Amino acid sequence: MYVAAKGGEKAIGNAHRFLAERRRGDIRLPEVSVEQIREQLGLAVDRVMAEGSLYDRDLAALAVKQAQGDLVEAAFLLRAYRTTLPRFSPCPVLDTGRMRPLRRISAAYKDLPGGQVLGPTYDYSHRLLDFSLMEAQAAANVVYLVDKVGTLPSRMPRLTEILDSDGLVETPEPERDDEAAVPDITREPLEFPASRSARLQALARGDEGFLLGLAYSAQRGFGFQGHPFVGEIRMGYVPLEVEFPDESLKVRIGWILVTECVMLSRAVEAGACECGFVQGYGLVFGANERKAMAVALVDRALRSRELGEEVRYPAQDEEYVLRHCDNVESSGFVQHLKLPHYVDFQAELVHVRRVGKESEGGIDEGSSLAGSGQEGR
Repeated sequence: MYVAAKGGEKAIGNAHRFLAERRRGDIRLPEVSVEQIREQLGLAVDRVMAEGSLYDRDLAALAVKQAQGDLVEAAFLLRAYRTTLPRFSPCPVLDTGRMRPLRRISAAYKDLPGGQVLGPTYDYSHRLLDFSLMEAQAAANVVYLVDKVGTLPSRMPRLTEILDSDGLVETPEPERDDEAAVPDITREPLEFPASRSARLQALARGDEGFLLGLAYSAQRGFGFQGHPFVGEIRMGYVPLEVEFPDESLKVRIGWILVTECVMLSRAVEAGACECGFVQGYGLVFGANERKAMAVALVDRALRSRELGEEVRYPAQDEEYVLRHCDNVESSGFVQHLKLPHYVDFQAELVHVRRVGKESEGGIDEGSSLAGSGQEGR
């Protein structure tokens, strides 16, 4: 992100102090704590963790507080901190089949083995303002339905496993082998054509709004033809393990909350898939199924080339999507326009005057700021 600035040290210091005052707000009111943000603004924290590429609820909550609720700025703060952290060991691939789900639904199968688990969701609310939330709630009135990972349902079969047993859905070949490790786009430059694992990494930490717009465009026919179906959405805790190569030992170090989505659709071109249904896939940190669904839809659109479909629209263009979905990079490039461009603008001004002078009814040079010495004030 472009953050360079020269001169005006005193003014910059005053701007920082003014910002701190604005962030604190009315000092007659209690200051919101990081713990309150972590527990009561959980969906904002989850989004910052996903787009900041760092699973740490406390640090994400701190970033939300420091950024005054600006989630893009908070993700930037979290990424900046992430670059200072050492890497101890890569983790084995997460087995989401071992997820202990808080929520698990399918729009494709009503009687899903293991059952539909509605979990915590806004889907069935009436979207009416609840004015009781403006009053302090007594902690004694809160009933916790689930407070430990161990109380959640154990392994539930994934829908793709059921369909695969009947040969109805593709099973993409894993890209990882003994010679080539999965790329890490946070440490290696993104190259094109990108592998699917690299694409999914970029989408997982991409801007939710941008991906949502692309997913919407794909649904409306500007990505791939055919109606997508939510095969399964599951949100819950997955065991995180580290591997010790010398001892061939895996040790569970904790549980992380993730949201997974599998979209199913028919292949457009005949012969592209012998089994009938192809997959779009999304996996993101925290509870964020709208983002996971958008990722799955865009992933499906980006698979158009490999499935022999015509690439015509933005959602199908790998370089367009992956180069522009990163909100930290795009925000920086847009906001760098606020930095001084005096010389560039004067060059453009000279060109405009020259063109105007050469044309009939040219611009009066004496009426502008050129040469007046005021352009830097």
